[in-house]
Amino acid sequence: MKKYNLDTIVGKVDEMPVLPNRINRIMEITQDPDSTIGDLEMEILKDQSLTSKVLKLANSTHYGYPRKISTVSRATVLLGFKTIESIVLASTVSKYLLGELEGYALGKNDLWNQSQTCAIISRYIAKYKGFEQPEQAYIAGLIRDIGKTILNHYVKNEYDEIVEMVESEGRSFLEAESIVLGFDHGQIGGKVAEKWNFPSELVEAIEYHHTPEKSKENPKLVSIVHVADAITMMMGVGLGVDGMAYGFSQFALEILEIDESEIEYIISEVSDLILDEDSFNIV
Repeated sequence: MKKYNLDTIVGKVDEMPVLPNRINRIMEITQDPDSTIGDLEMEILKDQSLTSKVLKLANSTHYGYPRKISTVSRATVLLGFKTIESIVLASTVSKYLLGELEGYALGKNDLWNQSQTCAIISRYIAKYKGFEQPEQAYIAGLIRDIGKTILNHYVKNEYDEIVEMVESEGRSFLEAESIVLGFDHGQIGGKVAEKWNFPSELVEAIEYHHTPEKSKENPKLVSIVHVADAITMMMGVGLGVDGMAYGFSQFALEILEIDESEIEYIISEVSDLILDEDSFNIV
């Protein structure tokens, strides 16, 4: 059994590029209460792809606006700063989630499809439970497994040992991953989020999305992502080798005041959302 040195893993995190300056600037604007729509529009218009995504979402049936939205400023008024922030982050991280992850038995686009689904379910649960920032829940759900893109290489090398531990000892994949490697993908995901200067609540949601009872800053957000992640796996979306090795945390269910019947209700409701292409227009 080989455990990897923390510096080795962190070194891989350090090799990941930082977010582009323009993306950082847009995030600063969306998080600054003194920023104006004009400030945000000016930055968005510098990126043709981002401009197209903002206008596409504003004109989607998801918002049902009766007239065509043709300017970024009007789109921003309709969508709000938090939704714009979601579009920016989703567009930025997508390239890291699109590839094949052999170590997790995930084919090309599997992690991306899974992440989109988890994001949509996270946002639904947030709205259903009256969480104040559903778009923050969307972002957290989307990027909760970013750490897998870092650990993929190591998981691939130790794949047989991890799977054997899961099957013979009845451990979760997360436990086996941590025992064999010395780290789990949530911990490494937190390192990536810190490098990208994400808000501390998002860092925590990524790091503890399998262990919400460890969260301190925003246990409700972490619990939302945890439940959404488990539901995503239950639905078989982008199911990898670790897909069926997780259950619901009692802590998360209690803090969200969700019981088994509500889980079934949520699954029935989000099934239609996932099939609705407009739900994915944010990316």
